[in-house]
Formats: sequence, structure tokens, C-alpha cells
Amino acid sequence: MTDKINSPFPRAAPSASPAKRTTIADTRAALSAVKAPSLPMPEREFQFSSSDFERVRELIYKHAGISLSPIKQDMVYSRLARRLRARGDRTFAEYLDRAQREPEEWETFVNSLTTNLTSFFREAHHFEILAERLKAHGGRTPFRIWCSAASTGEEPYSLAITACEAFNTLTPPVQIVATDIDTNVLATAQKGVYGVERVERLSRERIQRFFLKGTGTQEGYARVRPELQRLIEFKRINLLDKVWAVQGPFDAMFCRNVMIYFDKPTQHGILKRFVPLLKQDGLLFAGHSESFLHAADLFRSLGRTVYERTDARAR
Repeated sequence: MTDKINSPFPRAAPSASPAKRTTIADTRAALSAVKAPSLPMPEREFQFSSSDFERVRELIYKHAGISLSPIKQDMVYSRLARRLRARGDRTFAEYLDRAQREPEEWETFVNSLTTNLTSFFREAHHFEILAERLKAHGGRTPFRIWCSAASTGEEPYSLAITACEAFNTLTPPVQIVATDIDTNVLATAQKGVYGVERVERLSRERIQRFFLKGTGTQEGYARVRPELQRLIEFKRINLLDKVWAVQGPFDAMFCRNVMIYFDKPTQHGILKRFVPLLKQDGLLFAGHSESFLHAADLFRSLGRTVYERTDARAR
């Protein structure tokens, strides 16, 4: 006995004429006739209206310059719903009122909505270019670097490792300022302790030279050497603040995978403030998906998402 399979496609009527070959167009037409079953939307613990989402978008844009896409609504809900539970608020309106009223909760609100995706030596070619510049510098004066999106510390520590390797010492003539808007990730960065899975992609030589293996209760973790930590000054900076607690000039500035969250006018405004902080022959490193062509009056591309000031002398 043959099992019957209920097909969603209509059966062709028997015909005495020769069977017609099925074309791609026929298949597409058949597929379009099949309606996917409508699935009920999962019920949310808290009501999250479009006006709630628009209020969140407006607040985070004004404070951090971040332009939240409409498709981020579910992400915003999942991140902020945790705060409603923690604070006992019944609605998003109540919580947002609280966030604007209480400085500590406002900080948590901002931290919840900032994305922090990073890894050691992400976009490795940038560190190769930096190493060449460090060697050419020669250590006559301290080589100064500003990492403006430090996140949990992988990027500034990668900068420190690059400097140590370029000068072949754990005390290179380098000063690194590492900043971020998120105080939680800065606290992680300052500790310099990472799960071994975060460092295992590094070469064995780098791990042995620049990390200390945890033992006992710290087994499964690795800590950056204190010599690396001494090369870095961590501090909180919001790139939209009127005053930045950094002092130039810098030989190199890393502002990678940050500008993608800002609209073009905001990007241009930040880049304009970068210019006097970067030495005339300094380098600005951007993320792989970022382009500053709209700021050609300020920076010109050297390729591979590396930029120099437009008024830099020809090399």
C-alpha cells in the first residue's frame, strides 16, 4: 500500500495530449499560490507601542547620536524589558520617565542600547599598517593613539600588543587613550580579564607573551599583562558631548565601527572635531563598512579604510 502525501499544489487535470514540460515560470506561479500559515505573534510581557519606540529613538539619538532603524524595535524591547522587570515598572512610559529622572538609570538605559561587538586584532591589516608607522616613528617622542570605541578592551589591548612588538619591549614609547560611552564595558576593559575563548584565536606566542593564565577560581580565564594595562588610560567619553576629555595631538586615531550608528551630518560634525586632534601626518582608522567620502573636505582616503587629513602634506 502506498502512503498518500497531501500536496499544497493543485493536481493537474488528466489530459490526452502529451505532458507539457514544467517551466521555471510554472513553478514560481505554483509557489506563489501557496499561502504560508499565519502564525500568532508571541505575547509580550509589556505593551510596547510605536510611540514608545519613537520616544526611545529620539532619546538615544539626542544623547548618543545613534540612529535606530525601525527594524530594531524587537531588539530595543528585549533589552529594555529587562530594566522594566528590574525596576518594577509596569509600562515603558513609566520606565522612560524614570530613566530621564534618575541619572544612574539613564546611564543603564544608554548602556543597554549601545552595541559592543569586538575582538582582538579585528581587521588585522590596520594593525599591520600601525606597526609600520610605529617603526618609522622610531620612539623619539611618545607615539600617541586615541581609541574612541574601546568597548570591552580588545581593541586598545591589540594596539598595546602591536606597540610592544614593533619596539620589541613591554615598555614601548606609546600612550593610548581608550574611551567609550558605555561605563559597563569600560569596567570590563580596565580589568583586562577574558575567557580563554576570547584569546584562543591569537598565536601561541602572543598568548604566552602578553597574557597570564588563570588558575584555581580563575581557571578558564586569561588576564592581560600589567605592562599592557600601564600603556592605556581608560575614560568615558560621549562623542556627542560638547567637550571631550582628551588632549591632542595624536599620531593615530581609531574610530572603527562607530560612525555606522550616526547619520551623515552627525558623522561630519564629529570628523570636523577630529581634525585638530590628529597630527597633520597622522592616520585615522575606520571600520570596514564605513566611508568618509562625504567628508572629503576633512579627510582623504589612503585605501583599506585608512584616512589622513585633507591638508596633510604629500608623502
